[in-house]
Amino acid sequence: MKEQAISPPDDSPRSCPPTEALHSAEVFDGEPGCISQARALADRFLARLVSEWMAVLGVHTRNDLMLAVSELVTNAERYSHGPYLLELEGTAEHISITVYDSSSALPVFYAPDPSRLGGHGMEIVVALCDRVTAERVPVGKRIRAEFILSS
Repeated sequence: MKEQAISPPDDSPRSCPPTEALHSAEVFDGEPGCISQARALADRFLARLVSEWMAVLGVHTRNDLMLAVSELVTNAERYSHGPYLLELEGTAEHISITVYDSSSALPVFYAPDPSRLGGHGMEIVVALCDRVTAERVPVGKRIRAEFILSS
């Protein structure tokens, strides 16, 4: 008689990451506290990305991501005439921060100038991110900042 080994089904959590990117989004109305709420959303998103995707985030990368969220949301709050949407999407290799707002005016990308008062938000985002795009969309504009994560 031939023996056959039967093992119970594996109900343990998988050690490999999911196949679809992690996604999180929230609409903000510009009321006081929205910027800190956006940062809290980003913080929860990054924690999930580390636990579910096993993404490796160094301290500098985490701080850069949080600063980029702050700058993009601050700009949306300052220059749009309505609510704005923050979307976060990521995998173990890539994170994108996208902000939609109701203003169709694209941001101005100034050259670095330490003597200039103001206008440094997008300069900071460009310096922190691997790629930044801005485009008009039917509701206004979309700005996307992308980070490539080192493995």
